[in-house]
Amino acid sequence: MKPFSEASDRNQGPILEVLRQHLAQASRVLEIGSGTGQHAVHFAAGLPHLHWQPTDQPEHLLGISQWVEEAALPNLHRPLPLWAVAGDAASGLASTDPSTFQSLLDDGEQAPGFDAVFTANTLHIMGWPEVRALFAGLPTMLREGPATLIAYGPFNRDGQFTSESNRAFDAWLKARDPRSGIRDAADVDRLAQAHGFALIDDVAMPANNRMLVWRRR
Repeated sequence: MKPFSEASDRNQGPILEVLRQHLAQASRVLEIGSGTGQHAVHFAAGLPHLHWQPTDQPEHLLGISQWVEEAALPNLHRPLPLWAVAGDAASGLASTDPSTFQSLLDDGEQAPGFDAVFTANTLHIMGWPEVRALFAGLPTMLREGPATLIAYGPFNRDGQFTSESNRAFDAWLKARDPRSGIRDAADVDRLAQAHGFALIDDVAMPANNRMLVWRRR
């Protein structure tokens, strides 16, 4: 049986509408943290001009593959292992299949690398060092020139929760893993700016979530 997330089923429609606006000129999207795979299928179907590359930690790839194989979409690729790793010597994005990523980045049929990155409900799950590692690893995946970065999920504002439900969710996250928690949008924006991205949109989404959209010129 394929993995299924009710939250992903509910939010994929509103997310797709924002992606349609901001990925109209993109061609290759790297999704970091594809979860069940539902988003990858829905977005690839709704954005047929894009090549959509799902990724996640190795233990999630089987479930994602079930969704991808059943959908059989020509622009949706098999999921690949990719995750953020924070270390004393170096931080970035790691994979157990680096040769495949290198072949994707060196694709001779078009400009090398991805021109967009999308991630949903990941930044509050990983620890802050891993959040920093994710942003540090973006340059290794993106092609030179213009690129778009989009993050979906709950965010705090000026160190404050935007709703009581987000406050309760943050407490639940920290009880499960003290390293996780809802991030402040300003802190995440500073990470993006450090890698050449400027915030161009901040969209209110259902269930007290946001879509933050950055662009690198």
